[in-house]
Amino acid sequence: MKPSKDISRLIEIMAALRAPKTGCPWDIEQNFSTIAPYTIEEAYEVADAIARGDLDDLREELGDLLLQVVYHAQMAEEAGEFAFGDVVEAITAKMIRRHPHVFGDEEARSAGMAKGMWEKIKAVEKAEKRDARLARGLDPEDNGKGFLDSVPVALPALTRALKLQEKAARVGFDWSEAAPILDKIEEEIGELREALTTGDAAPIKDEFGDMLFAVVNLGRHLKLDAEAALSGTNEKFRTRFHYVERALEASGNTLEKATLDEMEALWQQAKGEK
Repeated sequence: MKPSKDISRLIEIMAALRAPKTGCPWDIEQNFSTIAPYTIEEAYEVADAIARGDLDDLREELGDLLLQVVYHAQMAEEAGEFAFGDVVEAITAKMIRRHPHVFGDEEARSAGMAKGMWEKIKAVEKAEKRDARLARGLDPEDNGKGFLDSVPVALPALTRALKLQEKAARVGFDWSEAAPILDKIEEEIGELREALTTGDAAPIKDEFGDMLFAVVNLGRHLKLDAEAALSGTNEKFRTRFHYVERALEASGNTLEKATLDEMEALWQQAKGEK
């Protein structure tokens, strides 16, 4: 079998890997649940390649992510549910439906995306999903019956906090401005301090989570994505720590042997670097 730019070759490769008698033992024993962590990991590696501006890596990581889509579709086809072509048909139908101002008739294109159209389209999609679940004999509400239950549980915690807050805000459950949220954060810090005096891990964890949730809320009001902001800070910390590491090596010292005061002095130097 030779490489190809045709998606059908990748589908063939996955089918061969999953073949019961001749496939790869590891690939054969996988299921949706065991592969899901790899799918998330590959999505993050795509984001990492983008953040680094490495287009060669991006090409490779996009391929790895595409493999995950093909993998899940192959398992679904084996279960008699759907195939890769059905996945493509579903997303193309969704894109066409969601962009009547691009793919609609002349009248729809000239009208543009009318006010309220997005909500109508989403309502139609939700009704279709509901009917499909009913046809399977499932609960029509796939993510529970609560207003916030449609926010995916598997999202990174900071992102899920943001999504929950955004959705609650749509019905008016929100702060009117950012300033009072700072007071809320200080309140949560105070409650965390109290929890720390108990030495009990459960309330400490609870109050720590409340504090993080409030910080995410502040970021939302400041038009900042907490995940993106923290990602930037992570990279800043890595860069500065690497400066400390290189400076120590240049002086014949090491991270393991250096004192905290020595590392702190270099850290302050790193903060002054552009």
